[in-house]
Amino acid sequence: MSWSCNKCTFLNSPTQTTACKICLSPPSPSPSPSSPPKWPCKACTFLNLYKNSTCEICDTRAPVSSVSSLEDLKDTSLDGKLDSSVGSVFLPLRPCSKRKIMEQGVPEVGIEDCVELGSFRGIKASNKAVAVKEDSSSGAVKTSLKILSYNVWFREDLELHNRMKAIGDLIQLHSPDIICFQEVIPAIYDIFRRSNWWKLYRCSVSDDMAESRGYFVMQLSKLPVKSFSCKPFRNSIMGRELCMTEVEVLGDKSLVVATSHLESPCPAPPKWDQMFSKERVEQAQEAINILQKHPNVIFGGDMNWDDKLDGQFPFPDGWIDAWRELRFAEDGFTYDTKSNQMLSGNRSLRKRLDRFVCSLRDFKVTGIDMIGMEAIPGLSYIKEKNVRKEKKLLELPVLPSDHYGLLLTISSL
Repeated sequence: MSWSCNKCTFLNSPTQTTACKICLSPPSPSPSPSSPPKWPCKACTFLNLYKNSTCEICDTRAPVSSVSSLEDLKDTSLDGKLDSSVGSVFLPLRPCSKRKIMEQGVPEVGIEDCVELGSFRGIKASNKAVAVKEDSSSGAVKTSLKILSYNVWFREDLELHNRMKAIGDLIQLHSPDIICFQEVIPAIYDIFRRSNWWKLYRCSVSDDMAESRGYFVMQLSKLPVKSFSCKPFRNSIMGRELCMTEVEVLGDKSLVVATSHLESPCPAPPKWDQMFSKERVEQAQEAINILQKHPNVIFGGDMNWDDKLDGQFPFPDGWIDAWRELRFAEDGFTYDTKSNQMLSGNRSLRKRLDRFVCSLRDFKVTGIDMIGMEAIPGLSYIKEKNVRKEKKLLELPVLPSDHYGLLLTISSL
């Protein structure tokens, strides 16, 4: 069976027996698990694991006979163990199983999947400005552009195809000019590249590169790209890097849009204090040092930032935090177990993990919105939860990701 590295959390293959593929740490022996609880299928009587939402044999849906109310979940004393089965930023870094998705008969995503937005009702951004580029149909120069940052969540066993389609619907709804994705795995890349909206963008990651990596960040641009580049962080044991896209707008103005997924906190056995704050702060500083030489910079992504633990984000004078600049009265939690009911039953965690920080000479920040906050209509999943020492099944909604996306709008001066 695959094993999770106790140091960096990467999920190594069974053939990787001597050391972790990412950080080269030796594997640690794990205690033998007890037999997991199961539920009998009412159609064929097969005993399924509780984590399965449908029967492995006949695909009959799991019964929800003992679903707890969400009020029960507010009692944090009900379950002494931390539950990271869904929605946790502390999940092991799981390699892709593309074959599994293909075996499940996932269809190619085409026009019929992406043009209709009725399957997912997104929230339109409040700022209605359009991109800084020449409109090929009218020849008119528009005055602003949109940049989307989204941690798409690499969990494969929770409605992956439907979640990625919902993210595609949001892309069509908001039409961002540049997209920054984090936690992309080959299976997600494959779903995206088969989507109709994909044809409008140039991608920083090639098909061959996507197939060769376990998980990665990537960028997409509708604007003319001068360069794509990536620089691995010197201190990362999780394979984290700074990715940059330089585009040209309004003819002679250069804009650099950068993204990253900074080192993740991993409070898991055998030690519960693996927060990697020092590494995360150093990575943020390294990124700023690289980016600050450019006159127009937008740095957005999953920073995994905790103001109490990591302190103030280390950008110099002249830089701004877009959310704090425009929506200072709102908390801006992009990972929120309270508002995101897909994460109900997890330990409480409300953080502004995702951010945009900017240094702009020729542009100004005019809007920032949180997207992907609504459940996907007609979709739910079954989650097991210990409630007052009794195992119960919860039927919970499915959202596009465990994170919310951030949509930034900037305008030319």
